[in-house]
Amino acid sequence: MTKKSNQNSPDAALTIPRHIAIIMDGNGRWAKARGLPRTVGHQRGSESVRNVVKSAQELGVKYLTLFGFSCENWARPETEVNELLRLLRHYLRSETLEMHKNGIKLRVIGNRHAFDAEIVELINHAERLTAENQKITLIIALNYSGRQDILHAAQVLSDHVAREKRPFSQEEIDALFPQLLMTAGIPDPDLMIRTSGEQRLSNFLLWPCAYTEFVFTPKLWPDFDRECLMHAIREFSNRDRRFGALNAHDMAESHGVDAPHHPITCRQSA
Repeated sequence: MTKKSNQNSPDAALTIPRHIAIIMDGNGRWAKARGLPRTVGHQRGSESVRNVVKSAQELGVKYLTLFGFSCENWARPETEVNELLRLLRHYLRSETLEMHKNGIKLRVIGNRHAFDAEIVELINHAERLTAENQKITLIIALNYSGRQDILHAAQVLSDHVAREKRPFSQEEIDALFPQLLMTAGIPDPDLMIRTSGEQRLSNFLLWPCAYTEFVFTPKLWPDFDRECLMHAIREFSNRDRRFGALNAHDMAESHGVDAPHHPITCRQSA
């Protein structure tokens, strides 16, 4: 995590999360409340994506993950799915060059091969073009399932152990397993935000969010703006992240040592 360095800002002391993940929820409800088709809500939601990506980059966030399309979304009405795919094509066509100019690296997680060849090529092109950018990494989860990601990684690990023909130590498994997930190489989210008032993960980033702080906001995604993002960061800044241990002050009082800054592997024996 990094600190906001603008000393002239009232939020100068805020802790800016290194990685923020967002479940963008409420497009349909936003449209329904206004007597509009759900597709209009998705269109307005895509505008919020642009604004939040820009705001996160300006604030110094290094990784931003957005839940763009889940495996379960295929079960929605065909007209709505088609509109979501149309918006995805439009976003990739219209935003890829702009992302590259702004130093944004795009990475897509999920099974992209369920999409048509045009979308797959647009994704591949955007990833190739922006691969060397370093200002912020934008991760978009498309046709993604946290459970399937874990199951696939477990199968790959099992196959690897079988080829090696030897038991793996807990330390080896702990080190190898995260590298087999779609999120390999991406730090775990510090902050997860979900809009629309819902308070669940919905099969998103199940493994990486083991120690993530959650902020749930009643704001619907089309209404989520920079100030909403700042509100979530302020709340995050007030959290005491202990990763299952004591905080540094309590640890020092109890044992005279600093608290760990990462999860501890479970003991395997007494």
